[in-house]
Amino acid sequence: MDYVSADRDMSAPTLPSVLPAGASRTPFAFLSRSTRAVRGALGFTGLVSVTVVLFLYLFLEETLLALRIWALPSINGETGTTLSLTLIAGAFAGRRMIRPLRRARAVPLREDLERAVTLLEAQPNASAGLVRLGDKKVLFSDAGDAFIMYAQKGRSFVALFDPVGPRAAWPALLVKFMAEARASGCRPVFYQVSPDFLPFAVEAGLNPYKLGEQAVVDLTTFDLKGGAWLKLRRSINRAERDGLQFSLLSPQEVPAVLGELRLVSDAWLGAHNAAEKGFSLGTFQNAYVCASPVAVIRMEGRIVAFANILTSASQGDAFIDLMRHLPGTHRGMMDLLFVKIMERLKADGFRSLNLGMAPLSGLATHRRAPIWNHIGARIFERGERYYNFKGVLAFKSKFDPQWQPRYLVAGGVGLPVVSLYDVTMLIGGGVKGILRR
Repeated sequence: MDYVSADRDMSAPTLPSVLPAGASRTPFAFLSRSTRAVRGALGFTGLVSVTVVLFLYLFLEETLLALRIWALPSINGETGTTLSLTLIAGAFAGRRMIRPLRRARAVPLREDLERAVTLLEAQPNASAGLVRLGDKKVLFSDAGDAFIMYAQKGRSFVALFDPVGPRAAWPALLVKFMAEARASGCRPVFYQVSPDFLPFAVEAGLNPYKLGEQAVVDLTTFDLKGGAWLKLRRSINRAERDGLQFSLLSPQEVPAVLGELRLVSDAWLGAHNAAEKGFSLGTFQNAYVCASPVAVIRMEGRIVAFANILTSASQGDAFIDLMRHLPGTHRGMMDLLFVKIMERLKADGFRSLNLGMAPLSGLATHRRAPIWNHIGARIFERGERYYNFKGVLAFKSKFDPQWQPRYLVAGGVGLPVVSLYDVTMLIGGGVKGILRR
């Protein structure tokens, strides 16, 4: 979500050579060898470089701001290669690394989706409502009381979030999912799982890699009184004095303004020269947007910003998903939108609001921390030229959230380069979607 914009233009730097000494100067010539040769040609440095680029890009896709990036520093601080060339190289290398596999159907059966939506009413995490997008397949537990939503990309079966349903059903469902993946010649991957899932994953032989931390606001204690909230109060008061007005539309009221919401969405995408993403991000589908409450900001009677809000049936948890606005409208617009959403949800009896992740935050970097953490922390500290990591963290910190770690879980040894590449392609809609500027 576009919480903090980085709207300055960036020019691509002069590109250094990315081929090893003595290698052919023909572009990607080394990628035409056997699988073993490809892996050898990449080497440790190549694997780390690809991991850094994909690691960075994956999270920028999560905030819908990745399209601003064209290069990033290498591990030793020297000028790096461009994002586009690296991803193209990764695409060719990935194709050479995989063997023929059995393709699963691309979307869930209608009856499976309806069963999954029914189960949402009995679980506490509002973000599980992303299953309504219909772009993920659904695997149910044998008892039918839990499910995993996932999609296939390359050699990866990528599951989104923890399994949905009672925790007692997780171990057997995890084993069932892994068997389904391997029967299709794929690896099992879990994206954005909580610490609660890690014991089951480790027992199944999977490895966790920290992605960042998720911001969750405790609505039961949220209150703008006191000196600590002075700056935020001033921001929203200024927005209201300037004529911005908030309202929360019920699902029944959304169809009447769907055309206005579409105009705002299209303007936001156009300003970022972005295509719709997917999988872990909401997309502007009429049925999906109309299925949940939508918070809107109006100026002079016209909608200038909106966010759809996924909620749990128990009124315990809420999740801000699709969020778009007309660029350059008002500096305090997003502060007003978020604060008013929190106040309204609190009044309606909700207990928490999920603001999504702060990418690469909270990674331990002590001597025994994994190299994955050191790469992510290095990008977080030195990547401000390309993306406002600290700004996203600062924006969400305004609301005094609880920070909860989130992980990528995958099998195999070493860095999960191919798994991360597949997740990136899945969210970005393939190479074409990722390279669109």
